[in-house]
Amino acid sequence: MEVDSRSRAPTRAHSLPPSLPPIGLSREVAAAYIDVSPSKFDEMVKDGRMPKPKRIDARRVWDRQKLERAFAKLPGDDDDTESNKWSAFQ
Repeated sequence: MEVDSRSRAPTRAHSLPPSLPPIGLSREVAAAYIDVSPSKFDEMVKDGRMPKPKRIDARRVWDRQKLERAFAKLPGDDDDTESNKWSAFQ
């Protein structure tokens, strides 16, 4: 477990065991989780492709499970209706 040298307390990122992923993610971590830059993530939140954050006082936190569901809805999978439409012509 990583310890903050100033306080000798475990840092927040390393407080959970590896088998227990956090349910709430910061903007930077949420963007990294779906493998885009923070600015692209902001754009995706604004246009509705990614969910809006929850508010914890002044902090914005994204629900990991909602991110996963939104990511699954993005186009590009084999079951995407656009790709299925084109496969009928091949």
